[in-house]
Amino acid sequence: MNKYRKVIKPKDTLVKDEEEIRVTSLGSVSSYISRAGKLFGEMEKSYVTVTATGNALTKAVTTAEVIKRRFKGLHQITKLGSQEIVDEYEPLEEGLDKVMETRNLPSLEIKLSKEPLDTSDKGYQAPLDESMVTEVEPEEMMKARGRGKGRGKGKGKGKGKSDGKGKGKGKGKGK
Repeated sequence: MNKYRKVIKPKDTLVKDEEEIRVTSLGSVSSYISRAGKLFGEMEKSYVTVTATGNALTKAVTTAEVIKRRFKGLHQITKLGSQEIVDEYEPLEEGLDKVMETRNLPSLEIKLSKEPLDTSDKGYQAPLDESMVTEVEPEEMMKARGRGKGRGKGKGKGKGKSDGKGKGKGKGKGK
């Protein structure tokens, strides 16, 4: 594959619903939970949909489980599926053809609703027992919890450029 280059396709500009929380593998679970708090609290939405694909699936499940433990009486419907992704590679040398690679990416959609959902749906889960739910006011969720936006931990002495005095790779007195 070193004789090919991946063709970068423009991202789909799909308009997402206001109620949708699209989880990525890079985002933080706490920010998704804050968003859910805003949707259920300030915006007074009756449901929220947590969606994810690929490596973000586990984070989406974690997010949904935490949301269920913050808001009482949430009904859940989970839908698991897959999306077909086609990658296109163009040749870097003359005489080679374009290469197409198809792969399946798992996708997940979790709908959490204050109103009852279709109980006959195979992905339906009833609300958790109230003893398992620790309700938190949406205003409290928005507050920082002691982490983040701090000064950080300084620079440290990690892997970086050497000051030239140590024994390392480079031009030295070799034979």
